[in-house]
Amino acid sequence: MISKNGQLYDLIRATQLRLRKVSPFFAALSLFSKVEFISNVPIAATDGIKIYFHPLNFSKLKPSERDAIFLHELLHIALLHPSRKKNRDSLIFNIAADIVVNGMIAELKDFNLPKGAIRDLNLEDLSVEEIYEIIQSRTEFPKLEMIDLIKGVQDRDNLKEKDENKILHDIDVETYWKRAISNSIAMTSSKNQGNISNKLKRNLDQIVNPQLDWKTILWRYLVKTPSDFSGFDRRFLYRELYLEELSIDTLEVYCCIDTSGSISQEVLSKFISELKGILSSYPLIKCKLFYADSKCFGPYDIDLHDELPIPEGGGGTDFSPFFKAVEDQEVNNLPICIYLTDGYGQFPEKSKFETLWVITPGGITSDYVPFGNVCRLI
Repeated sequence: MISKNGQLYDLIRATQLRLRKVSPFFAALSLFSKVEFISNVPIAATDGIKIYFHPLNFSKLKPSERDAIFLHELLHIALLHPSRKKNRDSLIFNIAADIVVNGMIAELKDFNLPKGAIRDLNLEDLSVEEIYEIIQSRTEFPKLEMIDLIKGVQDRDNLKEKDENKILHDIDVETYWKRAISNSIAMTSSKNQGNISNKLKRNLDQIVNPQLDWKTILWRYLVKTPSDFSGFDRRFLYRELYLEELSIDTLEVYCCIDTSGSISQEVLSKFISELKGILSSYPLIKCKLFYADSKCFGPYDIDLHDELPIPEGGGGTDFSPFFKAVEDQEVNNLPICIYLTDGYGQFPEKSKFETLWVITPGGITSDYVPFGNVCRLI
């Protein structure tokens, strides 16, 4: 005779079988999930390690609804949403994460999102961090039936076995799901049956190949690579230790802030705040500032203690004038160009300068930027 607990897990196995017909990739990914039935979640939740379901409430759902909720939680956990939340507001981050995963589920046939599931067609192609940045300024938010990204499940002392996975650090969970995603792609790609949409590909790539913060990228320019060591560190020669000396030079940076009509005052203030943060964090930077819409204004020599000049602009967007202005400067070494923008405008075909594009949340996708490194301002 099958126990009640066994019957509950049969529901999960049935969902996994149905997933094979709809999306072999999701079916493969589901094999890496860990499921537990407990009574102190409304319907479903995840702590980033396991997926938890309420025995009665989950079993009462229609099969199509169970499938959608299972996949909803699986995507939360595989996309590392619980650990990516960090110190952000729980309600707003849950809404942002739900927009991401519900948008993916809605693309699948025969999957019915629960009543009241949050959708935002204008945002669901973005990352969860970008969506959070965009919606956090809203004054009203939809009501969530459940906050399903949880750091831990309460009142679990009565369980006979302790969950050993609870001691995993975020880095261990990240490694686990990176491997799970890579393995699932490998398991389903040979016959071209992965059914991985472009929307899903972008989100999976954020896990497998996470993007660096733009300040981290800038630091790489500041500190030379090991192949550029300047020689042996003389402090250790008397000990016959021939250690290479790490050389850190002053870096010349030309920074342009987009002041076109598509940039709101709020975003402009954030650009300026980011620039001041760089000046305070990296004293070895020699920075010249430009403002630009379809015209370029500057350069302005600035440092941490200077008041920044009043922004000029408000028209259309053309990125070429900035690079032409940098070419007109007399520089000893090729500088680094940083452009803070939403990315919507006319690009030059190329530039001879190392360029870092810092794109706002909801800005142009990286594929449309013809040259340089691209990162998101989140």
